[in-house]
Amino acid sequence: GLLTIIAGIVLMLGGATTWFVVTDQLKAANITVAEDADWFAGKTVNGPLDALSQAAIIDKHALEAAGGKTYAELDREDPVRATAMNAAFLRSSLFTSVVAYGVAAFAAGMGLMLVLIGWALRRLAP
Repeated sequence: GLLTIIAGIVLMLGGATTWFVVTDQLKAANITVAEDADWFAGKTVNGPLDALSQAAIIDKHALEAAGGKTYAELDREDPVRATAMNAAFLRSSLFTSVVAYGVAAFAAGMGLMLVLIGWALRRLAP
């Protein structure tokens, strides 16, 4: 029981720490969601939904600049290829932050579950 509670607390602290570190890093990057984004236009990217919104609008802009082609579809000599490559890198970075938020939330949720299981075990123990 007690070890389960301790493990749960460690997971919750790890999840919360990861969430706040990723948020601080996104805030420090000072990224603003483009004005023509479908959601969160003009908002500073500081969470998973903002990051998804900015990634989506980066993709839209890159496809427009590349005539609907992705980085992989563009000819090596096409001058737009560098723009498409930068867009792909930016999107990947934003998606990585979204995944980090998901892992952090999962860890915190599992931690809470372990704390509750540990608490229940201690209550049931004679």
